[in-house]
Amino acid sequence: MVTTDLAPDGAAAPARRFGDLFEAITANVSTVVRGKPDAIELAVICLLAEGHLLIEDVPGVGKTSLAKALAASIDCTWKRVQFTPDLLPADLVGVSVFERSSETFRFEPGPLFANIVLADEINRASPKTQSALLEAMEERQITADGKSRELPPPFMVIATQNPVDQEGTYRLPESQLDRFLFRISLGYPGRDAEIQMLDDHGSAATLKELSVVVSEAEIVSMIRAVDQVFLADALKAYLVDLAEASRRHPGIELGLSPRATLQLAAGARAHAAARSRNYATPDDVKAVGAAALAHRIVVRSDRGATLSNADAIREVFDSVPVPVAK
Repeated sequence: MVTTDLAPDGAAAPARRFGDLFEAITANVSTVVRGKPDAIELAVICLLAEGHLLIEDVPGVGKTSLAKALAASIDCTWKRVQFTPDLLPADLVGVSVFERSSETFRFEPGPLFANIVLADEINRASPKTQSALLEAMEERQITADGKSRELPPPFMVIATQNPVDQEGTYRLPESQLDRFLFRISLGYPGRDAEIQMLDDHGSAATLKELSVVVSEAEIVSMIRAVDQVFLADALKAYLVDLAEASRRHPGIELGLSPRATLQLAAGARAHAAARSRNYATPDDVKAVGAAALAHRIVVRSDRGATLSNADAIREVFDSVPVPVAK
């Protein structure tokens, strides 16, 4: 059990199990985003691992709908920011407003002061504005006017972006990509899912009917439960071996950072908890490996035409022996 709620009459209601809460969130989001169970599961795992999510795909496949459905399923604050070329860092962080009555400055928080922040089309803003997210994503705080302000937990950035070769987009720097726990793509829906979307008249109508299924306290309890998932010493060595293999790979120019190892461990813990286990296995690492690692490496320029990031990560996993339980 992960948390305890109060019933309407004031009596303590029985706490819901982690698996039940996880299933409630994924099922709720699935009513909006049809036919994409794997992407939905990874999005929820990312939230529970206290990570940030980057959804990259062509326009119109449901990137924003997935982010909004996840935010609407949780009883917490969320803000949406439409990233444009003229967006300024102060539009995200906030500004100090002078009050004539007291002759003092009052800080007006920006949209980053929310539990879930939807950064829509993040790569359409300038690099200067994108950099305003770095401190918030890594340290869960904002520094403005020389003062640091902590962001409320839980805190998650869900960013969507179109492919970088499209008109009017900026490439995200490696330092920012490395702060996203997962990068996923939705892809086009299957035939049956698209017919269902026509029956639903699109996701906009379904989103309006979406209700909260998990409280903020339950999400915090689930995050704490993920932190308690056990990682064996052999599995920790496996994670480090994967990182070292990426740094030695002849086709990879920039290998995995220590941050990547830490976040891969967090993703594996959350995946194990979603399977109702209090310990992680190599299968958990492999299940989230592509989404957690492919965007963190840089393939050598002379291999870019023949080796994709996903293929390089696959080769890294194939080169590292899987630890066997004794």
